[in-house]
Amino acid sequence: MTTQTSHDALDRRYGGLQPAIDLPLTPTIELMLRHRSVRSYQDRPLAPGALEALIAAGQSAATSSNMQAVSVIAVQDAERRGRLSRAASGQAFVAQAPVVLCFVIDQSRPARIGRAIGADLFALPMLDSFIAGISDCAIFAQTVALAAESMGLGTCFVGNLRNDPEFIAQELNLPPQAFVVFGLCVGYERPPETGIRPRLPQSVVLHHETYSDAGEAEDLARYDAVFSAHETAQGRPAATWTGRHRDRFASTVYLAGRDRLRRILAQLGFPLQ
Repeated sequence: MTTQTSHDALDRRYGGLQPAIDLPLTPTIELMLRHRSVRSYQDRPLAPGALEALIAAGQSAATSSNMQAVSVIAVQDAERRGRLSRAASGQAFVAQAPVVLCFVIDQSRPARIGRAIGADLFALPMLDSFIAGISDCAIFAQTVALAAESMGLGTCFVGNLRNDPEFIAQELNLPPQAFVVFGLCVGYERPPETGIRPRLPQSVVLHHETYSDAGEAEDLARYDAVFSAHETAQGRPAATWTGRHRDRFASTVYLAGRDRLRRILAQLGFPLQ
């Protein structure tokens, strides 16, 4: 691998705002830099054994205190994928992907173990245990996504499964103390390929020793220009990244019912003490 190849990958990832890196990047980092969210899939199933290989990769990831607080429900039935799609704001690619992996923070399993061994697991419903389980789900799922991309598959996370947790729980027959944090669509991409969306410059993200927002406004202005140009090139409106904060954090439409999430989590067996 050449240094030039590494620089090309960095240029695509940062849209020209990449850091100076003088050493060649590993094939794994090159693959990670090429990540794209895939929202159009071929009508082609995964190869036999691929699903199990992906889950093996995910189970090999780090897990808080080795509690392995994750369960994964692989949805391949077309009708069920369609129902998940409708629950996730009607996103068509959810129904189109051959597999939708639903990542579950699963406190029902340790609850059953506690009953079986006669232990009072009083810390299980605490907020820290919930955060640890959510972290496990994220680490597991990102490892699966990377493994899938190494196999030539495309992926896209689906946070909108949180729009209607009660329906999702019923659809997937979840026990109490189990909650789908997000989904991950996996499949072969249908052309044309989407572009690589540029990320924030490291000057905004990477802090040395202590946190500092010095120069942030100027760096964000440069990133807004790069982001807007990318969106235009992809046939989308020339929106800015900073403007997306208004679309996401100042919109009841975007919440799509997720403002009720704390109450729903309590109903699903997560009191979050």
